[in-house]
Amino acid sequence: MVGLLVMVLLFASLLPSPSSSSASSVIPSDASALLAFQVKADLKGKLGFSSNYSLGFCKWNGVKCSEGKVVRLVCERVGLDGVFAPDTLTRLDQLRVLSLQDNSLAGPIPDLSRLVNLKVLFLDSNLFSGLIPPSISTLHRLKTLDLSHNNLTGNIPASFNGLDRLYYLRLDSNRLNGSVPALNQTTLQIFNVSQNILSGPIPVTPTLSRFRTTAFASNKALCGEIIHKECRPIQPFFHPSPATTAPPPHSAKAVSQNAQLRDGGVYSPEKKSTKRSVLIIGLSLGFFVLICSIICFALAAKRSNKSISSSPKIALDPSVAAAETEAVMRIEEESNELEEKVKRVQEGMQVMGKSGNLVFSVGESQVYTLEQLMKASAELLGRGTLGTTYKAVLDNRLIVCVKRLDSGKMAGSSKDEFERHMESVGGLRHPNLVPLRAYFQAKEERLLVYDYQPNGSLFSLIHGSKSSRAKPLHWTSCLKIAEDVAQGLSYIHQAWRLVHGNLKSSNVLLGSDFEACISDYCLSVLANPFSDDDPDCAAYKAPEVRKLNPHHQATSKSDVYSYGVLVLELLTGKHPSEHPVLMPDEMMKWVRSTRDDDDGREENGIRLGMILEVAMVCSVASPEQRPTMWQVLKMIQEIKDAAIMEEDGREMDLLTGT
Repeated sequence: MVGLLVMVLLFASLLPSPSSSSASSVIPSDASALLAFQVKADLKGKLGFSSNYSLGFCKWNGVKCSEGKVVRLVCERVGLDGVFAPDTLTRLDQLRVLSLQDNSLAGPIPDLSRLVNLKVLFLDSNLFSGLIPPSISTLHRLKTLDLSHNNLTGNIPASFNGLDRLYYLRLDSNRLNGSVPALNQTTLQIFNVSQNILSGPIPVTPTLSRFRTTAFASNKALCGEIIHKECRPIQPFFHPSPATTAPPPHSAKAVSQNAQLRDGGVYSPEKKSTKRSVLIIGLSLGFFVLICSIICFALAAKRSNKSISSSPKIALDPSVAAAETEAVMRIEEESNELEEKVKRVQEGMQVMGKSGNLVFSVGESQVYTLEQLMKASAELLGRGTLGTTYKAVLDNRLIVCVKRLDSGKMAGSSKDEFERHMESVGGLRHPNLVPLRAYFQAKEERLLVYDYQPNGSLFSLIHGSKSSRAKPLHWTSCLKIAEDVAQGLSYIHQAWRLVHGNLKSSNVLLGSDFEACISDYCLSVLANPFSDDDPDCAAYKAPEVRKLNPHHQATSKSDVYSYGVLVLELLTGKHPSEHPVLMPDEMMKWVRSTRDDDDGREENGIRLGMILEVAMVCSVASPEQRPTMWQVLKMIQEIKDAAIMEEDGREMDLLTGT
C-alpha cells in the first residue's frame, strides 16, 4: 500500500502544474501584435513569423527587442501585399523604429497615436491611400517621417509643426492638395513635398527658406518668394461661386489630454452656456427691423386708404366732406412717404452690399457669403479691449469666430488704411497664429473672421473656472506653450515686420491639439491709444507704452515685454496684476512658493529657473536691454534641447543597463 502511494506521488510530481501550463499558453502581447499584423499584411506568408512563439519572437526576421519588448521592426522589400490593420503594430508601446518601405501595402494608414515612443517611421513606396492620419502629429518623439511614393490625398496637417524633433520629412510623390504649412522646426534638415497638387503661397519661414526649389517642384499652383514665382492675387471681393464643401467643425479633445498639461491634475474648462441666442451679426439687424416696421406701417396705411376710398358714397356736410378729403390726401401722402422710405432703405442696403463686402484673405476659399455669415446662429464668447467676439455656426455647419471691432476704438484708421493693413495681416500663416480668413467693413462696421479654436484660452487653462482654482502647469507644459507663443511672435516680427501690440493670456487660444495659437494680432496699430482703465490689459504693457505715454505705438520690444509677463503668469498661475517687483533671487523663491515643485527632481528645478530667467530678461524696464523675439525663441529652444538630451540619455542608460 505504501509502495503504491509512493508511486502515485512520483507520477504526480512529473505532471506539469496547472499554473505553469496556463502560463505557457499565454502569448506575449508583443508577439500577439506581430502575428495580428502578419495575418492582414502578409497574404503570401513572406514574413515567416511563427505561431510557435516559444522559440522567441524577438528572434523573428526584422524584430529587435529590449527587455522582452519590441523596440525595432524592419520589414523592407519583403512583398507585403495586404493592409496595415488597426490595433496590430500599434500595440507595440515601446517601438522606436518602424520601417515597412518598398512593399505593396494598400488602404489607409491606421491611427498611430499609441506608438508614443516612435522615433523613426518609414512607410514610403507602398500603395497607401486616404488622408495623412492626424495621429502622427501626436508622436512628439518622432525624428524621421517618410510617407513618399504612395497615393495619399488631402492636406498636409499644419500640426506637423508641433513635431519639434523632426529631422527628416518626405511627403513627395503623392496626391496631396491644399497649402504648405508654415513649418519652422530648427531641427528639420531633410524636406520634400514635390510631385503633389499643392497650391497657394509657400510661407516664408526660416526653416522652409533653407530648402531648394526642388523640394517644392511639380506643384503647378504653388507660388511665393521661395520658388521665385509671383502669386496671383484673388478677387478681393466676394463673387458667387459653386458651393464648396465645408470642413467639419473642430471637436474638443478629451479631458485626459488637458490633464496631461497638468501632470495628473484634471482641469475642467468652464462650461459654456447651452442657451444660444440667434444674433444677426453686423448692420443687417437694424436695417431688417427698420424695413419690417416701415412695411407694416405702409401696409396699414394702404389698408386704411383702401377702406376709406371704397366706402359707400354718403351725402355729407360740406365741412365734413372737406375734412374727409383732407384726411384721404394726408393718408395717401403718408403712404407715399413710407413707400419712399422703404425704397431708400433698400437702396441703402444695396449700397452697403457694394461698399462693404466680405473680403477673403489671399489663397482662401470663399466657402460662405456675407448673407450666410449674418444669418449665422451666434454665441457670445467675450468682450475685449478691441471689440466683441462671437462663435458663429453657419448653415453648412462650419464654425467660425467673428470679432466685431469697437467703432470708437478703431476710429483712428480710414477705410483704405484698414483694407491695406488687413491684406497684410490676412497673409500671415503660421501654426501658432489663429488665421484671419476674411474681413468686412461698411461705414462704422468692421468684422474679422477667424478659425474657431475649440479648447478655449490660455487664461482659462492657467486660472481655471470661477468655481475652482487650477494649479500651475507642469514645467514641461510651460516650456511647450512658451515656445509656441515665441514661434508665433517671432514669425510676425521677422517675416512681416509687424507687431502684436496686445499680447495677453486671453489672446492666446488652444487649438485642436492643445497647441498655443496667438489671436488679435497686429490690430493695435489701427486703434486709438488703449486706455489703462482695464488692469488686465495694463499689466502686460511695457513701461514705454503705458498711460503716461499713450501716443507711443507698440513695438517689437514692447511685445517682448508682454511675452515675459505672460511666461511668468504661466510659471506661477498668478495674474500679472499680482506679480511683485522683486530681485532675481527673491523672484525665484516667490515662483517656487507658488508651485508644487514638479516632483522635486533637481533637473526640473534647474529647467524651471532657466525659463524664469528668460521671462525676467524679457520684462526689464529698458527696451534696449530686452532681447529680440528671435533671440528669445533660441533661448527657449536651447532649454528644450537640453531637456531632450537628458531624457534620451536616461533612456539609453535604461536600454544598456548602465
